[in-house]
Amino acid sequence: MSKHRGAPIRPRWGRIGLLGASLGLTFAAVLGGTGVVPVPGGGMALASNAPRPTASEPSASSSATSGRQRDARPSSASSASSSAASSDPSDDASADAAESSGGPVLDEAGDQAGDQGQSGGGDAGILEALRNPPVPVDSGTGRRAVFDQSQQRVWMVGADGAVERTYLVSGSVTKNLKPGTYEVFSRSEDAVGIDGSTMHWFVRFTRGPSGAAIGFHSLPFKNGHRMQTLGDLGTPQSHGCIRQRGADARAMWTFAPLGTKVVVVA
Repeated sequence: MSKHRGAPIRPRWGRIGLLGASLGLTFAAVLGGTGVVPVPGGGMALASNAPRPTASEPSASSSATSGRQRDARPSSASSASSSAASSDPSDDASADAAESSGGPVLDEAGDQAGDQGQSGGGDAGILEALRNPPVPVDSGTGRRAVFDQSQQRVWMVGADGAVERTYLVSGSVTKNLKPGTYEVFSRSEDAVGIDGSTMHWFVRFTRGPSGAAIGFHSLPFKNGHRMQTLGDLGTPQSHGCIRQRGADARAMWTFAPLGTKVVVVA
């Protein structure tokens, strides 16, 4: 058997040269695109010459965010309007709360509940007598409303003689209401006084020397302001009528329909 030698391998220089040229062009293009090698007539290299934003220049997204935050702040006009609304003196509940800031003014039910919750039976009884003094003995019998001028206090007494409610009021600074027994003859949910003041739950039972009606009603307002504070209750303040806190005035309105007996004691 004969042996054959393989033909020697010869490098193909032509193809190697083409490959080298191709790699060189590719490398140059990459360098030009990154800006390392300037490319005439620019293309991608021009983009690298554009100015870059500095750290002191806010981006569009950050400007939009700060704008929304500024817009979210309330304006001075809206703050003023909300402040004015909260200080409206015509709001009876708000005015009562503001005027009683020195100490709570409770309904009789609240006072009695507080007394029952205190310890020391003797002390509780004394407090009960101070807060809810008994009906004047010279105030008659039966179902009636009693006004004691010296104590500046009103009692609502049921047909069985039990006290349904008692509270401090403000009566007249003058002697234009004589002690005696009267009867409710007129009622108005809203009324205007002879001095232009406005009031609610007016229950009339007599007339004064001038012919003006006298009765029970809420604390009057004039020119948008309450004419006395809750703290003034228990002292004479009116020109003849009996001024009551709003809740008490509504209670009297419910208690005293036409014909109800009213007793005034000195």
